[in-house]
Amino acid sequence: MSLKLVQDRSDTNDYPESYYQATRNRELEVSALDGSRRADVCIIGGGYTGLSSALHLAERGYDVVLLEARKPGWGASGRNGGQLCSGQRKDQVELTAMVGAAAARQFWELAETAKDTVRQLVEKNRIECDLKPGIAHPNHKPAYAGETEQYVEFLRREYDYQQIEYLERDAMAELVGSDSYYGGSLDLGAGHLHPLNYALGLADAALAAGARIYQDTPVNGYQEGKPNRVQTDRGVVEADHVVLACNGYLGKLERRVAGKIMPINNFVIATEPLNASQLGEINPRDVAIADSRFVVNYYRLSADKRMLFGGGENYRQNFPADIASFVRKPMLQVYPQLANTRIDYAWGGTLAVTLNRMPHFGRLGQSIYYAQGYSGQGVAMASLAGKLIAEALSGEAEKFDLFGKIPTRSFPGGDLLRWPGLVLGMTYYALRDRF
Repeated sequence: MSLKLVQDRSDTNDYPESYYQATRNRELEVSALDGSRRADVCIIGGGYTGLSSALHLAERGYDVVLLEARKPGWGASGRNGGQLCSGQRKDQVELTAMVGAAAARQFWELAETAKDTVRQLVEKNRIECDLKPGIAHPNHKPAYAGETEQYVEFLRREYDYQQIEYLERDAMAELVGSDSYYGGSLDLGAGHLHPLNYALGLADAALAAGARIYQDTPVNGYQEGKPNRVQTDRGVVEADHVVLACNGYLGKLERRVAGKIMPINNFVIATEPLNASQLGEINPRDVAIADSRFVVNYYRLSADKRMLFGGGENYRQNFPADIASFVRKPMLQVYPQLANTRIDYAWGGTLAVTLNRMPHFGRLGQSIYYAQGYSGQGVAMASLAGKLIAEALSGEAEKFDLFGKIPTRSFPGGDLLRWPGLVLGMTYYALRDRF
């Protein structure tokens, strides 16, 4: 098989070539917008946030139009590491210090709801996406071992979360198939899946519930009013409510929230299928893995037993010229035994982070809703966002509004000058990972 590379995030309107694209299990029967439409809700963006919003709103009886610039699941929702994580991006100790014990517990419960939401959506809609249990979090520094052990005990004691356990160094080496770590945790309440097949399954479910999805329809702008008017080159959608579900692809569409997030690029490779000897050594329990580095290495086995390894990131518009070599280097630091293993696919995707690493939900005026900034935990939290948006539009806004109680500072320089500061900060933490 020849190596498949994606060099730039905007080079094609078809799905970028990746392992996920090559193994997608359904085709959607959707077309571009072809004139003006009227709807109760217009959703801009066809990733997890938009698709989950469309599904949950349509199930509540709303007339929904979703506009996607390319194809449903084209962005990070169809290219990510596929990890269904527990908790928020901030751990519960940090959250308790930030918002107090009561609110921190609410955020934990919402994160548990997020995982349950994904599982229920998969089961109810019979989405075939290779959903499996387990994420290991190994420590890349010996100094982290004590902190991890204390945190596992904290979750088990204070939150009665018994699905997580601490692993000593030898146990982690046996689980991961690498001796490059210093213990860590195993969370069997978390999981992993095929992200593009999950996104396509959500889209099919939303269509079946009555949502109208239009692909290849970039939004140029919108005007607030009664109704709101969402403008495209292919027509105008008038809607009582608008949902901004663009995340890392928001661009300049809405300057009032663009400065709260920073788009960054992550990269993944897929090896050739591993042989029986390699599989007996590497990840014998078939869990996902995300290590303790600030620039996280995240990896797992595919359904056909390839190593899917994510590592490295950049903060520019373009991807590295040679993604395979860029990601192969951190993979071999963990698995030197894969030095002669062929790389069959290499690709990248764009996500969005916030300064506090918590999701950024809110409203603009009375009729514009947004959810963004999942900071690497979008599989669960973006799926939850759609459910909470549907609840909020129906008058049950308490859970959605909880996220608005966390101060979300803009990146210095807003959406125009934030890049230099982020690069400096990320470089510092990357160097700290190494030394």
